[in-house]
Amino acid sequence: MIKIISDTSTLYPPQEALDKGLYINPLHILFNDESYTEYVNITGDQLLTKIKEGAIPTSSQPSIGQKIELYDQLGDDEIIDITIADGLSGTYQSAMMAKESSIHKDKITVFNSKTLCLPQRYLVDEALKMAKMGKDKNAILNMLEKSSATDLSFLIPEDFSFLYRGGRISKTVAGLGEFLNLHMCTKKRDDGKILEKFSVNRTFKKTLASIMTCIEERKIDDTYLFGITHADNINAATKAKELILSKFPKAKVEIMPLSCAFIAQGGPGCCAIQMIKIIH
Repeated sequence: MIKIISDTSTLYPPQEALDKGLYINPLHILFNDESYTEYVNITGDQLLTKIKEGAIPTSSQPSIGQKIELYDQLGDDEIIDITIADGLSGTYQSAMMAKESSIHKDKITVFNSKTLCLPQRYLVDEALKMAKMGKDKNAILNMLEKSSATDLSFLIPEDFSFLYRGGRISKTVAGLGEFLNLHMCTKKRDDGKILEKFSVNRTFKKTLASIMTCIEERKIDDTYLFGITHADNINAATKAKELILSKFPKAKVEIMPLSCAFIAQGGPGCCAIQMIKIIH
């Protein structure tokens, strides 16, 4: 059977993933001169507490050594490694370097999902399902290519300083947003490389309305999978889910808390609204 590998940007803890036959390389969090492995020795709630105490976290992709070790461990089988979007993380590039250093490099395919969080999780879930059904590598990669092209992702931060420190927005935009108490929404560019400013509004309600307008323009319907993630902001996530269901009553809409790596990037209170369609 083809082995499916990914990373904790899928919001899968490594052991939970392993229980279903999925192999996960965890991302790392750094603050106060210490390194932590998300879902292993630090949780999102613990990180949020540390941030309240003054910690300024950064995130780091899985090490090349970790990747090589896993590739070599599974190398008797074909491997598809589905990574977080190249450009938003160095994970894809690390995986490509690890592949070249693996003794089984000819059996490894690294796929840039061009997305993250729940859409990436849905791609991984479908790839794993297909692998268990005995589908070949080309069929799985064809699904991944077609499906990842449908992704649409938005991030609404509450604390602009996290996106600024991560290089996602300029110092001027961050300062203006904080001063005017604005709700700024960013959108992942279709190639997955960067987050772009999408809209600036006075209220969260108007921000949601701008997202719904974009959804309508993209002709998205209830055949898409909708994912809403948040950093201790269930109120915003619930409002977003209610609005989506009011438009698409039959749609699957899932809410999950963000992992440490995304809290480090988006900051406390951030909320992501994403959607993707699985296509075979």
